[in-house]
Amino acid sequence: MNYKTKLKSIKAFVFDCDGVLTDGSVTLMPDGEQVRKMSTRDGYALQLAVKKGFIVAIISGGSSAAVKSRMTRLGVHDVYLACHDKVQALKELMHIYSLNADDILYMGDDMPDYEVMQIVGLPTCPDNAAQEIKNLSDYVSHKGGGEGCVRDVIEQAMKVQGKWMLDHTTPSI
Repeated sequence: MNYKTKLKSIKAFVFDCDGVLTDGSVTLMPDGEQVRKMSTRDGYALQLAVKKGFIVAIISGGSSAAVKSRMTRLGVHDVYLACHDKVQALKELMHIYSLNADDILYMGDDMPDYEVMQIVGLPTCPDNAAQEIKNLSDYVSHKGGGEGCVRDVIEQAMKVQGKWMLDHTTPSI
């Protein structure tokens, strides 16, 4: 089954953060804080997906109060940070929302995402992902991490399901 067909049954989007929502680089501040850059277009798509009834979650090994704050402002409340067992976090999410693996699109970019991507119905990645992740993915975005790959997959799924372009109102992203 091709990925476009799988998009029709997606109920949940789950994303890694660093390398997916960001380009994977960080700026280190003098106090040790790591500053990340995120795409506003990805932000628009995330909040719209939530508004249209999709479950949206972040599962990341990284830990940042700024990431949590941004996701909360976008309406994403299932944010697993400093997550050392992404499979367990995914299983918890599946249990909470009664999801099957085929209901879930996951986007990851590197080896910590490999095991969880083997479980979901639609594993995806940005075009600058590690080769092992690309090989595992049903869809490789033409966009890189932090450059709109999240918007790419959300927009495709919503278009296939007839949920894109129905409402343009948006909170501050």
